Amino acid sequence: MKEAIKYMIISALAFTFMNAFVKSLDHFSVYQIVFFRSIGSLFFTMPFLLKNKISLLGNKKGLLIMRSIFGLISMTLFFLSIKYIAMGTAVSIRYIGPIFAAFFALLFLNEKIKPIQWLFFLIAFIGVLVLKGFDTDMEIKGIVFALISAVFVGLVYITIRKIGSGDHPVVVVNYFMIISAVIGGVLAINDWVNPVGKEWLVLLSLGVFGYFAQLYMTKAMQAGETNQVAPLKYLEVIFTMIIGLFWFGEIYTVWSVLGILLIVLGLTLNVVTKKK
Repeated sequence: MKEAIKYMIISALAFTFMNAFVKSLDHFSVYQIVFFRSIGSLFFTMPFLLKNKISLLGNKKGLLIMRSIFGLISMTLFFLSIKYIAMGTAVSIRYIGPIFAAFFALLFLNEKIKPIQWLFFLIAFIGVLVLKGFDTDMEIKGIVFALISAVFVGLVYITIRKIGSGDHPVVVVNYFMIISAVIGGVLAINDWVNPVGKEWLVLLSLGVFGYFAQLYMTKAMQAGETNQVAPLKYLEVIFTMIIGLFWFGEIYTVWSVLGILLIVLGLTLNVVTKKK
């Protein structure tokens, strides 16, 4: 369990620094950020697949492309939301993706939802309403971008469930990164800004942080009980709020903190109950 906690803390920190660097790159278009985020991860996924002689094309190509498109839309909207609202708020809202996944699983996979889970979903959604309804300084545009991003996170989960064990996990990620790099790169052409000096390092580090964040989250899930380890991923919210406070001078009102706490509480209770 100690190993699992260590891995999850590393994962949360990696996600946090990726979010912070995205926030710091505000003079670059979101498409250019998506492009570099994807290119950075390809430095890890491509060599892995080639070294282990795993087919780059995969087996369930239609689902792999669909998962990649959903992931690209979600990632783009999340990065966009960070430009308008505090990072901790954007991360919290994005994390309600599993709730949308539960709805989609109910509709398309005929999976059951325990009655008590509806209460936890409601608590999380009340948190979102508190964030916008009482925090008048918050831009509605950022909230909407983060919410739609969460919807597509739900679609990503469902698509991955459909892929199942039909394709290696790194193949799934590699597809996502290739498609994101191509589409992000094309859409970034008109507003392309040439990076200068350390900006190259910061842009390319996005993919590195993203890759290791996913890697250590997977290691944590493998090392410990899911219902005990999964709630620890919400450490990203705390870390991101702290970084935002001290690095970017982001301000969190009492209402925004209450909203974030309700979201995290609802999601944590849902994870623990579902796994039990």
